[in-house]
Amino acid sequence: MQATAHTFDARSRSGSVLLDDGTPVQFGPDAFDAGGLLLLRPGQRVRIERSTDGRISCVTLQTF
Repeated sequence: MQATAHTFDARSRSGSVLLDDGTPVQFGPDAFDAGGLLLLRPGQRVRIERSTDGRISCVTLQTF
């Protein structure tokens, strides 16, 4: 699923994304670490994976 990075705190490695319908969804450091990213800037398009309970389990950059 695609989303847009909304917030990111480099110290805690957590933040939030906006789904395409504008819904904000939080992610924790585990999801950020799973994607192998070093930094995330607000406005970047990302690809997210969600676990069965609906939490974001992985955040990676969206590539075309």
